[in-house]
Amino acid sequence: MSDKSTVRLTMAQALVQRLAAQRIEMDDGALLPYCAGVWAIYGHGNVAGLGEALAAQRARLPVLRGHNEQAMAHAAIAFGKANFRRRIMAVTTSIGPGATNLLTATALAHVNRLPVLLLPGDVFASRAPDPVLQQVEDFAAGDLSANDAFRPLVRYFDRITRPEQILHALPRALQVMTDPATCGPVCLALPQDVQTMAFDCPLSFLDPQPLSIRRPAPDARELSAATELLCSARRPLVIAGGGVLYSGAAATLSAWATAHGVPVAETQAGKGALAWDHPLNVGAIGVSGSPAANALVAEADLVIAVGTRLQDFSTASNTLFDNARLLSINVQPLDAGKARSLAVVADARVVLSALRPGAWRADSEWSSRAQSLAVVWRERVATLTTAAPPVGTLPYDAEVIGAVRESSAASDSNDIVVGAAGTLPAELHKLWRTSVPGGYHMEYGYSCMGYEIAGGLGVKLAQPDREVIVMVGDGSYLMMNSEIATSLMLGLKLIIVVLDNRGFGCIQRLQLASGSERHNNLLEDCGEAVNIDFAAHAASLGAQSVHVRDVAELKTAMQRAREATRTQVIVIDTTPWRTTDDGGSWWEVAIPEVSERPEVRAARERYETDLQRPRR
Repeated sequence: MSDKSTVRLTMAQALVQRLAAQRIEMDDGALLPYCAGVWAIYGHGNVAGLGEALAAQRARLPVLRGHNEQAMAHAAIAFGKANFRRRIMAVTTSIGPGATNLLTATALAHVNRLPVLLLPGDVFASRAPDPVLQQVEDFAAGDLSANDAFRPLVRYFDRITRPEQILHALPRALQVMTDPATCGPVCLALPQDVQTMAFDCPLSFLDPQPLSIRRPAPDARELSAATELLCSARRPLVIAGGGVLYSGAAATLSAWATAHGVPVAETQAGKGALAWDHPLNVGAIGVSGSPAANALVAEADLVIAVGTRLQDFSTASNTLFDNARLLSINVQPLDAGKARSLAVVADARVVLSALRPGAWRADSEWSSRAQSLAVVWRERVATLTTAAPPVGTLPYDAEVIGAVRESSAASDSNDIVVGAAGTLPAELHKLWRTSVPGGYHMEYGYSCMGYEIAGGLGVKLAQPDREVIVMVGDGSYLMMNSEIATSLMLGLKLIIVVLDNRGFGCIQRLQLASGSERHNNLLEDCGEAVNIDFAAHAASLGAQSVHVRDVAELKTAMQRAREATRTQVIVIDTTPWRTTDDGGSWWEVAIPEVSERPEVRAARERYETDLQRPRR
């Protein structure tokens, strides 16, 4: 019997009502719904229990239907990223393939440290109808289900086997997602019978305190050691990672770098931390980096890594700054302690505000050289992105990027470009210009083909008043394109630019550079010739689409796309062979020790020479 302090609810109803009521306090004091909605494909295991609860609350907690479970999760993750991890979306699926379709996206969120709440259905806790449709049986463990595959991919996992367990499990899941050090995906597996079980739910559970994002302050000893190290440096360089954006530290970093004359390079996740034309922004770092950034980091006597996990693309497989001392500022101790760094475990904005080394500045010659290299690189970017393709050749990514970027005078501040895999991340990292944090949205921690269109949809949900431009290769488009239809269903306009190089051009080049025989990448090498009409396919999903013949037509099509009100798809043929040669650094790709091909043996010799490079 319920009393006045409780209400009789099913577990699913309690979960949904708590999510609908949960608010988060933003930096400006505003209170917003923490969960902006639930992506749902109903099926066996979630339609009767959680589905009924969502239907009753959908005015408070929107329910959005996608066409692919992995894509729904990508959209939810992109929403969280576009909100700088301040807000989330949830995803619910059936108990079988619907749940396991989430695994790739879950790994993506884990690698990128991005929050998403996963609510897959599960088998009966009672086991009365065991085994049920879609149930995965383990011969050695009776309590195992397909959802146990989430365990190594999430920051927190729980299986709710009694309805009252939601009172503890959901707050723990929320705590993990709002802790900057543990932020990532969480999974609450929901057995379908437990979803429907009623219990006396405390009213206090349904009226929660607002959440907030913690800003850990630095340990006094770590801050003192960092200040001392900084003051001894003459040629420092900052590597800005995604933590700068998630901390809201972009303006602080800009002021700090200017005050002390310190050049700043950006990782994929950190691009946009400084405006592209900031005098001390020397561009992208690492394998896909600019010549300015890579030249400076090789000469720096101190590298200050702010909010980056120092992935191998950023560090040239740990060879790019082997001689420099490393100061790492990160909320996550594991990341802060990488590469023999002096670690400051704290929030980026707090540390940069506190790291005030008196009148210290970098050497004036170093600051001046950094600014000169930045100017040269910006001029080179302008040349690369405005040049016409050689006569008789197809354009390559840089020329397409230029046409897309220059189709609006306001593009620097209003556009958000979205990408993920293939050649485009390297080209966009070097060549895209953004003036504001969030104007560059690249999933390159997991480099997941198929993220692009679904991710663009999540970004548009987060930033409905900005133009969201998805740039995607034909390979990724073919892997996952169904959320074009979802964008139309939800009335969320995207501009999707498909670069068709007729296969996996990026891996084709890597294959040949490794000495291997050309095969299995470009469509012409994979069997019978296949001509895919991407514009016709997009039109069949409801988009307005066009296949343009060249860069000039692309510019015109982009102008029309900006004026349109529904999703636009623009297809352009590009070459798989040309790329931007400027910049870049070594990246370790293992080459076979034994091969009959002389090209492989030659590549192995080069590889063994490269292995002699000093590493951190």
